Amino acid sequence: MKKLFICLIALVGLCSCESYLDKEEDTELTIDQVFDNRILTERWLGGVYSCIPDPYWGWVNTEGWDVLADDLYASERWQQWGWNTIPWLRGNVNTSTGWGGDHWAKMPKCIRQALIFNQRAHAIPEEGLSSDEVALMKLECRFLMAYAYWQMLNSYGPIPFKPGYLAPSEASAAELMFGPTPYDEIVDWIDNELKELSQLLPASYSEINKYGRATSIMCLAVRARMLLYAASPLTNGNPDYADFRDREGNNLFSTSYDASKWTRAAEACRELIEAAHANGHKLYIEYNEDGSIDPFSSYQNLFLPLNANDCPEILFARPDSNYGEYQSHSFTKGDGGNGGLGVYQEFVDAFFMENGLPIDDPNSGYVEEGFSTEDEVRYTAWKGRKQVDKQNMIINEAGTYNMYTHREPRFYVSVNYQNAYLYCKKRNFDMMYLHKDNIGTHDAPQTGYLLRKRVHPDFEKNVAENQYRPGIVYRLGEAYLNYAEALNEAGGDRSQMLFYLNEIRKRAGLRTYTSGATDNENIHVNVNDQDEMRKLIWAERRIELGCEGLRYHDIRRWKKGEEWLNGSFTGMNFYGDTPETFFQRTEVIPRVYRKSLYWLPIYQDEIDKNPNLVQAPYWDGADQ
Repeated sequence: MKKLFICLIALVGLCSCESYLDKEEDTELTIDQVFDNRILTERWLGGVYSCIPDPYWGWVNTEGWDVLADDLYASERWQQWGWNTIPWLRGNVNTSTGWGGDHWAKMPKCIRQALIFNQRAHAIPEEGLSSDEVALMKLECRFLMAYAYWQMLNSYGPIPFKPGYLAPSEASAAELMFGPTPYDEIVDWIDNELKELSQLLPASYSEINKYGRATSIMCLAVRARMLLYAASPLTNGNPDYADFRDREGNNLFSTSYDASKWTRAAEACRELIEAAHANGHKLYIEYNEDGSIDPFSSYQNLFLPLNANDCPEILFARPDSNYGEYQSHSFTKGDGGNGGLGVYQEFVDAFFMENGLPIDDPNSGYVEEGFSTEDEVRYTAWKGRKQVDKQNMIINEAGTYNMYTHREPRFYVSVNYQNAYLYCKKRNFDMMYLHKDNIGTHDAPQTGYLLRKRVHPDFEKNVAENQYRPGIVYRLGEAYLNYAEALNEAGGDRSQMLFYLNEIRKRAGLRTYTSGATDNENIHVNVNDQDEMRKLIWAERRIELGCEGLRYHDIRRWKKGEEWLNGSFTGMNFYGDTPETFFQRTEVIPRVYRKSLYWLPIYQDEIDKNPNLVQAPYWDGADQ
């Protein structure tokens, strides 16, 4: 029996896939045999789709974007089991340090697979593969190449860039030693490619087995996010990169600020939102019996759809994601989980109060110390807290630490804390030292918190199977916040900026912002004050999009890493075995962030092989 060839494994470096396939004809398939077979052709395309990261376990463990930010905390001692993102928190890395995402190796393989597919794939009428279907597949490959280039660009900055180039088998090593292309040139190419593809790909598919395949909406979503990032301070006239050049002396980043980049980003966000709305996408909202929005159920269940049609908010999904490991590591060790995936105290402090004000506002009503004296009941059918009746839940029982009372709904959906209700076990969490949910090891809540967001309320590691849900790469809620930010920075329509920011707050059950007077329904803001609105938009992003793989990229593009990711990060006292000792803000980890860390380094052995490459900014030790 002939051995099945898996191209993703075989495409190592820049070797010729064709020459590999032509070897040992008795045991391996030739490339012609692959593309003369419908099943193998489809499998090849499936390999190209591997460039899309896993939004669950990938963003937490493999790529680690969530762990690198200031919301999610992974038990530091998990490093011994392959959590190679953890050393980055302390800055203990160099140009030879491994990174699980490894886009430098993975993305070029996917791009090469896509190029070979578009060169070789053809109709196979006798097996039901039509020319129209092959043409669609080739458009999908074009999208995936653009997306892979964006993944590399967002990770490493300026990269070697030769779109459409497929190295022949006889190419010499010197012919393959490309230098980097300026950042904005690559952005422009991806922008044009995605805009063109958005006019060629369908907005959706009627066939359920095509869920997750490239669409026009996905093209517009990736484009909008990319242009927002490209307009941001890190890459838009950043003075730190004024002398960052290639080997020929060409600047690799723009040397002056260009306000029109924000206008371009705002327009891309508007086009995305309009196209999404026109094709049935909208914020996912559940309602109470009286017709009011149920913010608890809405925010929890938008991440837990059973199939493609259950959540119209999803714009870009990966059907296959490892949510099992994600949930297990967020679940208490005493009940079969790994019990050490939690959040920082700083993330807890970021959530608004029930009245929509931040905890540092004197009118918020926030009380940090002491304990509540009565049950806190909210009107919701949310499956997550102790039920009073069909439409009322005890959000906090009497005796809960005041810090956790009267907070906004998204807090309770996102964070498990001492005395919070563990729905699937019908009991309260006890995270004090050597109590039920803190066994005193690395598999325990190091910060005094466990992650709740995107964990199914019925999940029980020892009892039930994981309930399927797709991984969300991009959703409409982010698009709204992207648009609001771009409008604010571009000096655009203030009413539209406020509208989309408020759409997020309404779904979250919070008072909306208004240019009028503060009352029971609204909070006054100066919509013409760009700095004030920037602060509000950034605060909303941190909460709404927290622990979704985006926060670290926000901190990077805003050029806030050295300010926000340096110093002491805190939680409750892991070793506290009484309320008096547990409820103390305690350092969890001292973090270090340098200028070099805004970009991943090119591995030193790659630099050694290719003299035309340029190491990412400041990885030469200049910021030490």
